[in-house]
Amino acid sequence: MVITEMTQQEVHELLERATTGRLACAKDGQPYIIPLTFAYSGVYLYSFTTVGRKIDYMRANPRVCVEFDDVAATNSWQSVIVTGLFEELTKEPGHEEIRNTAHTLLNKSAEWWQPAYVKTVLRDRERPLEPVYFRISIVETTGHKTLKGA
Repeated sequence: MVITEMTQQEVHELLERATTGRLACAKDGQPYIIPLTFAYSGVYLYSFTTVGRKIDYMRANPRVCVEFDDVAATNSWQSVIVTGLFEELTKEPGHEEIRNTAHTLLNKSAEWWQPAYVKTVLRDRERPLEPVYFRISIVETTGHKTLKGA
């Protein structure tokens, strides 16, 4: 097995078909990572969640990265890292069209709103279901893959 860089076309193709990525963010030197549903639109990743630690971290530090992978076997996989900047899509008038775009893109995936918008009880306390749409402006993409039989 040989690991090699993916072409930008291969990166684009993986992002087009991927739905779940692992969002990494950090605040005050503490990293945090969580799986979320994303929709890719060329220069942005769109997502939806509820208020919680990840939103708190991204509001404090908008620099994030998201990892997507396609694993067929331990010796057959592709992995893409997207680095970018978080932008919350508020209910303010200037964000209405962008929120609609996010909703339309995310809605192409079945049950896109889960697990972000289901009842969650943490430490015996029910988490409020305050919806947050956001996008990540893509700054850079990199990818690696295995080559079979090499």
